[in-house]
Amino acid sequence: MANDGGLSRIQQRLNAIPAKIKEAVYPEVLKAAEDVADDMRHIALQSKDTGELIESITVTPAGQTTPAYSQPGGATLVPEGAAKVTVGNSDVRYPHLVEYGTTEVDAQPFFWPAVRLNRKKVSGRINRAIRNAIRQNWGKK
Repeated sequence: MANDGGLSRIQQRLNAIPAKIKEAVYPEVLKAAEDVADDMRHIALQSKDTGELIESITVTPAGQTTPAYSQPGGATLVPEGAAKVTVGNSDVRYPHLVEYGTTEVDAQPFFWPAVRLNRKKVSGRINRAIRNAIRQNWGKK
């Protein structure tokens, strides 16, 4: 059996979560993704030239496809119960150059600092929503 990095174990655990709890938690997932995107937009103001980079920061909800040429990952389908924050599109193909810099231009990170800034807050928000959903739906089918 090939090592899938724990993916099958996670999928089994996710399949065991009742649908009502998933529905109750998903709005918090979207709010958390919007918070991260807002912080990215704020941090990216330092590198503002035309504003296209900031406008290309998007939150894609579950079941939809991220914009083509977006970073990280390009056009990908967002799985159930998730939201994905991406930057870039078919017109803005340079976010990685701003984030990491080039030999001629210094890096002006905005993506990963916003992710790190919100990691604890997002985790707490989602865990709280899960606990509340479990309390409200415990024993219900």
